[in-house]
Amino acid sequence: MELDEHVIGICSWSLNPLDTGDLIAKVKQLELSHVHLDLTTLLKLDGPGRADAIAQLQECGIEVTSGMVTFTGEDYSSISIIRQTGGFVPDATWEQRRNLTVRCAGLANQAGVQKLSVHVGFIPDPGDNAYATLLKRVGEVAGRCAEYNVAFLMETGQESAERLLQFISDLPQRNVAINFDPANMILYGSGDPVQSARLLGTHIGHVHIKDATRSKRPGVDWGEEVPFGTGDVSVREFIAALHAAQFRGPLMIEREAGNDRFADVRTAIETLRRVL
Repeated sequence: MELDEHVIGICSWSLNPLDTGDLIAKVKQLELSHVHLDLTTLLKLDGPGRADAIAQLQECGIEVTSGMVTFTGEDYSSISIIRQTGGFVPDATWEQRRNLTVRCAGLANQAGVQKLSVHVGFIPDPGDNAYATLLKRVGEVAGRCAEYNVAFLMETGQESAERLLQFISDLPQRNVAINFDPANMILYGSGDPVQSARLLGTHIGHVHIKDATRSKRPGVDWGEEVPFGTGDVSVREFIAALHAAQFRGPLMIEREAGNDRFADVRTAIETLRRVL
């Protein structure tokens, strides 16, 4: 599906697929043909199984706009806990998560996928020693991704747009961009998604279509994820901010909550139709 030069697709994990065949069936049922694909799941298959999964997607005409990496041990039960357990921040899991990300970059290259998204973890204050450590770790992973001709996408939400912009500016690697998720800014209480999109501008390389409502204690308690177009994301202003930044790339619907995700995805599609 394409609307106003934007490819519209779906994040594979939003559909809770049983396997690649089930993912294909669900994507086709939604009349879509593009996915943001969880590569971590594919890595659990043996070599022939991974090759078969990739072939199935290609043969049925489904295009992967980006791969995605998830890490075992991340705990999203609260904002304070994910701050400690997320991404490349914990020392105890750093090497394991680095190696997993590099393997996913290799798989992306094998599948002809040019982008890979990761939540790198909460970016510390630039004056903190931990800032330099995370900068080095992200730089190392981005450099390895570059060896596979894969762009490394940092997903928004866990820090302000200002801090994310400084972090990217401090990285020497030039294959780093942003997977912009407007709902994450609200869920984490890290800023206004429209203003953040304006600030991050040309660094945006991939976008999630997701919505949320703010908590009463932003940054302390989670906001609530809701169907796109029904929350606190100002949809028209958000799309206008993307267009002002000359972004005409993929808009990938993500739904990680709710009892009827198919209906919620269709709500997102109709919202995009009205706006675009």
